Amino acid sequence: MKLSIVTTLYNSSSYVEEFHRRASAEAANVSDDYEIVMVDDGSPDDSLDVAIKIATRDPRVRVVELSRNFGHHRAMMAGLRLARGALVFLIDVDLEEEPEWLSRFWKTMTDGGYDVVFGYQAQRKGKLFEQVGGAVHWWLIRKLSYYPIPENLVTARLMTRQYVRSLIRYREQKTAIGGLWALTGYRQTGLPVIKGFRGATSYSVIRRVAVGFDGITSFSEKPLILVFLLGGAIFALSSVGAMYLIARRLTGTLLSGWASLLVSVWMLGGLSIASIGVLGLYIARIFIETKRRPYSIIRKVHEYRE
Repeated sequence: MKLSIVTTLYNSSSYVEEFHRRASAEAANVSDDYEIVMVDDGSPDDSLDVAIKIATRDPRVRVVELSRNFGHHRAMMAGLRLARGALVFLIDVDLEEEPEWLSRFWKTMTDGGYDVVFGYQAQRKGKLFEQVGGAVHWWLIRKLSYYPIPENLVTARLMTRQYVRSLIRYREQKTAIGGLWALTGYRQTGLPVIKGFRGATSYSVIRRVAVGFDGITSFSEKPLILVFLLGGAIFALSSVGAMYLIARRLTGTLLSGWASLLVSVWMLGGLSIASIGVLGLYIARIFIETKRRPYSIIRKVHEYRE
């Protein structure tokens, strides 16, 4: 098989029909030998039913039904494991990312001999809060990661079979898929894209913060190094301060200042709690990874051949 188009479904019923129509038309520009893999990530709406109806009339469509909601990243990895194409085009179903990008990605891959062609936003979409939050997120990722993770990535990317085989070897339970995309290596290049905006997102502020923590703690131990350096700096400063106070006491100067003492206690107490929290994050990740639980569970694959 020449091409696989992989997407995930979650509260996506209003987009599935149009996505199928546009993706099918675009895939035909690359090859007649293609498939569309739709992964239902335990969607609470009727996305699964809509996708199955499409599969009954289009044998090129395969619907992967997960046993529950495992999350966007795990659903994508499940779809990549089942994709059979020599080329795999991964894209979100909500049409903020246009299926028509496929031809452009394919031409760039063919002309340049790349293993991966991915899209990135030259300008982030959304309101001021989302733009500022995204900028801070990517700034932290760049500063704390040892791996060159491209900024403002979108889901849409065209990948070779060899790259996909390498990517799905990762079995980390807590991770950020953007980091895995970069960590896998191979010859990659990015193309600027203009991503649409629906005015709503399934990623809440808390969810975004959690994803940010996953991205940082999955690919860098720098937070632990920063905690160590911060502790060392405070110890050095407190030692200097202690020697100064001892010198003043020996000269007969009486010392007072309960307010400064309380502030110091609260400051050091907060720092201690934050440091323990950082250590706890890494220990928790070790605990989760040692369980070796399934990355995702497939309840059924719906496909209807002619």
